[in-house]
Amino acid sequence: MKKVIQFGENVKGYDIPVLNEREIRAAAGMMLLATFISLMLILFKGNFVPIKYVITLFLVDFSIRVFVNPKFSPVLILERLIVNNQNPDYVGAKPKKFAWYIGLVLSATMFVLMPILNTYSIITGIVCLICLILMFFETAFGICLGCKIYNFFNKEKAQYCPGEICDLKTKQDIQKTSKIHFLCCSEHFSL
Repeated sequence: MKKVIQFGENVKGYDIPVLNEREIRAAAGMMLLATFISLMLILFKGNFVPIKYVITLFLVDFSIRVFVNPKFSPVLILERLIVNNQNPDYVGAKPKKFAWYIGLVLSATMFVLMPILNTYSIITGIVCLICLILMFFETAFGICLGCKIYNFFNKEKAQYCPGEICDLKTKQDIQKTSKIHFLCCSEHFSL
């Protein structure tokens, strides 16, 4: 039973349970794409049916990730198959669980408002926008905003964050920008 209901994997070389960030980012990308397509169908066709299925999938998937085991999440299983030829990029499991609780609350809110009550309002729009922002940051930048929030609410700071964003370090030369960079950019964007 312990192998079924658990959160994170024990991997040699890591002193805490970890998850594979590559499949998590891929899953966020797929969920972002599904949400975006569903929103376009709402805007251009007035079709609310696909978003109700997407919201239901989110709720089921986040429930499995948080309460059972991320190994059994349908979206993560699909993404695991897609990225299986890439080396795993391990990240701490606790901050991800916290982030996925945020996803669970947001998807549960949307599930009650749209598939159950069959309503839409400014609240559903705001919740949807928050979801899109969270998924976009995860997918495009590798930044888990929920994991960043985790550090505000826990005295135990996150370990093994994606891209080592939780570790304080000095920037390498390739990461630095100067006034000349901004000057060059402003010339390209001026009218």
